[in-house]
Amino acid sequence: MLTMRIRVRISLLTLAAIWLTGCTVGPSYRRPAVQVPGSYRGSLSAAESASLSDLKWWEVFTDPSLQELIRTALAQNYDLRQAVARVEAARAVVGIVRADQYPNVAAGGGVAINRSSRNGAMYLPPSIMPNQNRTFGSAAVDLLSFELDIWGRLRRATEAARASLLAAEENRKAVVTTLVSDVAAAYFSLRELDGELDIAKRTLATRRNSLNLVQSRERHGLATLLDLRQAEELVYAAEQVLPTTEQRIAQTENQIHLLLGENPGAVARGRGLTEQRMPPRVPAGLPSALLERRPDIRAAEQTLIAANAEIGVARAAYFPRISLTGLLGGQSTQLRSLFSAPNSTWNFSPQVNVPIFTAGRIGSSIKLAEASRAGALAQYQKVIQTSFAEVSDALIAHQKLRESREKQELLLAALQDRTRLAYVRFNGGVDTLLNALDADRSQFQAQLTLEQIRRDELLSVVQLYKALGGGWQ
Repeated sequence: MLTMRIRVRISLLTLAAIWLTGCTVGPSYRRPAVQVPGSYRGSLSAAESASLSDLKWWEVFTDPSLQELIRTALAQNYDLRQAVARVEAARAVVGIVRADQYPNVAAGGGVAINRSSRNGAMYLPPSIMPNQNRTFGSAAVDLLSFELDIWGRLRRATEAARASLLAAEENRKAVVTTLVSDVAAAYFSLRELDGELDIAKRTLATRRNSLNLVQSRERHGLATLLDLRQAEELVYAAEQVLPTTEQRIAQTENQIHLLLGENPGAVARGRGLTEQRMPPRVPAGLPSALLERRPDIRAAEQTLIAANAEIGVARAAYFPRISLTGLLGGQSTQLRSLFSAPNSTWNFSPQVNVPIFTAGRIGSSIKLAEASRAGALAQYQKVIQTSFAEVSDALIAHQKLRESREKQELLLAALQDRTRLAYVRFNGGVDTLLNALDADRSQFQAQLTLEQIRRDELLSVVQLYKALGGGWQ
């Protein structure tokens, strides 16, 4: 009967606690209003719902060798592994904080064996204590041990922890996006350097042939020593490019292996720059969709949500904290009768803690939480504006680099024809070697420049894909 009464009281208290927990102090989160442009600056077409970032990364980067590098990086990269560990840590924090909202139940028991002296401070004759050895047993179960979350302090703390978990998850996605773009950018840079090395080797072979011809003409008196030195100059200039380019290639390969979480080594090649198949169109999509797509924007918003919830946690310190503790158990000198009705024990102890004087600690805690929220809001707004700028920069770069590449191809074609005509005139004896060598020098530089522009055009697609929030799928 006594146990039934205890259960009824506990049930009533639990229902009262549930009713009281409807009150939650602190501001509820509302997404801040932000100025979203109607379209991106640099976009050639009107705003459309389709976006380059809707594609998976393997649909954007179709080179099999590059795809294999990205897959390896996603499996082994150290920054990504750290981001995953931070997500798991944040998930554990949510579990710890959320556990405070529920009763803690624990069981305990013990046995105490002691022997009393007959000749102690109080004489105990055998008639009173036949046996000097005494055994006491106890067992208890904490039925209630939790804080009534009347003002929502624990719920706000859980809200903040959950938002921090979501922010960690979004940061992990942002690391994936950055990793995919970094590997792709390094790979395209490597292929551009391969192209430069190939151009330098082919140019060097052509210039050595020209030098042999000039040497022959100089021996027969058809060319001057100045012509010979000028031809040697071009050969040495092409030879000088080789070790510098080879050094940059090795360093870029090492950079790629670092992204892959591997030791330095060679990198398997796939398609050249001119063979890379990119999407024929690079639509940016609606600017408003960027707020939902970019992981860093969503992470900044979750950080803002967490900071907003912390204000409620701080304000709840102004109100009383009510804790309930209950115990049900038994005590007996005989273990076999430990749980019998005469040996049962119970205890119920509500406690109230009311702050009276804290020397401004609570007010300062609230100001600290509000300042943290203001900082998180500024960071959130900055990330959004930075995102719009990055998308616009990438769109403009892609457009202008494409135009530059087309003009450079025309320039190179003109220089190649000029070089051919200059050597024809020189071999025919109607022009000096100086014009032929100058045309050769201009053609070599134009070839290198075209290769660099092709790389930059591919990199602009990589940057646009990253700026739009693609790559983490």
